[in-house]
Amino acid sequence: MAGTWSRTLPRATALPYAGAMRRHGPAPSAEEIEAIARAALDALPPAFASHIGEVVLSVEEFADEVTLAELGIADPFELSGLYEGIPLTQKSVAQSGGLPDRVRLFRRPILDEWTDGEDTLEHLVGHVLIHEIGHHFGLGDSDMHALEVSAG
Repeated sequence: MAGTWSRTLPRATALPYAGAMRRHGPAPSAEEIEAIARAALDALPPAFASHIGEVVLSVEEFADEVTLAELGIADPFELSGLYEGIPLTQKSVAQSGGLPDRVRLFRRPILDEWTDGEDTLEHLVGHVLIHEIGHHFGLGDSDMHALEVSAG
């Protein structure tokens, strides 16, 4: 059901959504993070992009308490993204009519990681998003990394 972003995944370079880092001003809004995430989705190879259609993307401040408890996570800053749904590799026609798959990005943990790290916000959001989209496709971590690199 769920995938969490790991801070130990390798950094990708020169990705099209990994623009210049903001130096001053207010923290990026949920709308700005969503725009960055949608740009990362647009950069996916067509073979993947054509199978994302019904996945709902949302940006929230933090995961809710129920989600954190289900995942056994005490600190809400430890969860920056989550895929909720049934991976394409496990879906069947018997599961039609259910809720759409969903990728949730959590703004505050992403911003916390961004301010503590060396990545641009665009790279970090794209990285978290692609990792969660990878769960939709039933990919393992190495395949998710390859998908991230191919988006660039």
